[in-house]
Amino acid sequence: MTVNVMTSKDVTKKLIQKEELYILDVRNESDFNDWKIEGVSFEHLNVPYFELLDGVDEIIEKIPTNKDVLVVCAKEGSSVMVAEMLSDAGLNVSYLKGGMKAWSEHLEPVKVGDLKDGGEIYQFVRIGKGCLSYLVVSNGEAAVIDATRMTDIFLNFAERLGAKITHVFDTHLHADHISGGRTIAEKAGATYWLPSKDATEVMFDYEPLEEGKVITIGNTMIDISALYSPGHTIGSTSFVVDKKFLLSGDILFIDSIGRPDLAGKAEDWVGDLRNTLYNRYRELSDELIVLPAHFMMIDELNDDGSVSEKLRSLFKNNHGLTIEDEVEFRKLVTENLPPQPNAYQEIRETNMGKINPDLDNQREMEIGPNRCAVR
Repeated sequence: MTVNVMTSKDVTKKLIQKEELYILDVRNESDFNDWKIEGVSFEHLNVPYFELLDGVDEIIEKIPTNKDVLVVCAKEGSSVMVAEMLSDAGLNVSYLKGGMKAWSEHLEPVKVGDLKDGGEIYQFVRIGKGCLSYLVVSNGEAAVIDATRMTDIFLNFAERLGAKITHVFDTHLHADHISGGRTIAEKAGATYWLPSKDATEVMFDYEPLEEGKVITIGNTMIDISALYSPGHTIGSTSFVVDKKFLLSGDILFIDSIGRPDLAGKAEDWVGDLRNTLYNRYRELSDELIVLPAHFMMIDELNDDGSVSEKLRSLFKNNHGLTIEDEVEFRKLVTENLPPQPNAYQEIRETNMGKINPDLDNQREMEIGPNRCAVR
């Protein structure tokens, strides 16, 4: 039997549509436990590749014949070999093209809303890493927010829409992924905006993003308004777009809140985090649709694969927004911090322009989940 190939886009489609998929992951156990492809209807079997070098006889009976079967490894090679062995044994299987490396880099664009006079806002879902980026479009102009290092998808997407990217924003200095913001700005001839309080050590020119700054896109004047919202970092800045959407960066997620420790300031910044969530955000309209920069769990995705929720609903249902006692809030946040992102210090230095790792090193630095939330 032939071995089939499944792309990250194919897997994403199955994930969004909640289709069944049986995944044989042949990476080592620690890598599998740290990070894997998750879906509501996905099943997993982890058997390290080195245990299958002598054949697949011992796992044949575990592999279902009535479901799509996908073999996954780190970069593709091992999964191809295992898939071929299973195929030779009579099973119909696929392998993941590019392995988990490709899964980490896949971006799925989803339209999340209409703006006035034909404007649109798109969310780019980095499904394997839980990162979310945005493109705001209006009358031939576009702005990009919190771009990943896979810059071509943003540039090409804007070009297909007939839009020129004129502004690029980062809500904060990222520690979990390498920003593509500066590169997009250079390639598009756009203005690159970064919160000045996060940029004290950067090695490049930027426009300082300050409280109350309003940038307009297109001749219909769609407003992107900056709201200083510290707590994840000292400079974290949110955006209110067209008085309809709140781009909350790494401060507020659908089922969690941002962590305040990735620059070593948990005890200092937890107070800022609480003030942003319990005071600054409560001054906003609770009809705003929250568009965060991350998601933690697959069940945070909407039916169309997007990640969004009204602020009113989050005030009611997000546990991080319902802890009235400030001492309890401080304790829960500082004592429930997840492991820090892989290579987060090196990622910060890359985003500052202090180091310039090659592509392979960048990929290695980003491997794994984002870990920017407290839940």
